[in-house]
Amino acid sequence: HGMSLDQVRAEISMVDAAIIRLIAKRQELADQVAEIKKREGFSIHHEKRVAEVLETVSRDAEKSGIDPAAVQKIFGILIAMSEERQRGRS
Repeated sequence: HGMSLDQVRAEISMVDAAIIRLIAKRQELADQVAEIKKREGFSIHHEKRVAEVLETVSRDAEKSGIDPAAVQKIFGILIAMSEERQRGRS
């Protein structure tokens, strides 16, 4: 009727690998943000930007039919990872 369990799991593994690549790309961009913030004298944590990101991803999650609260938690972790990385570069 459809794919086998192993086939679906293989697809999930491919999606997981793509997610990891995107997280790595996000971290590389965080490095660039750190350089700009350092050069221009901005602090690492920017409450307004965090709120904007969380609001955007929540709205996008709703449009995609996935739990916005869970997506906000995931992005909270991603933002914390980015800020930690930026602190390490400043």
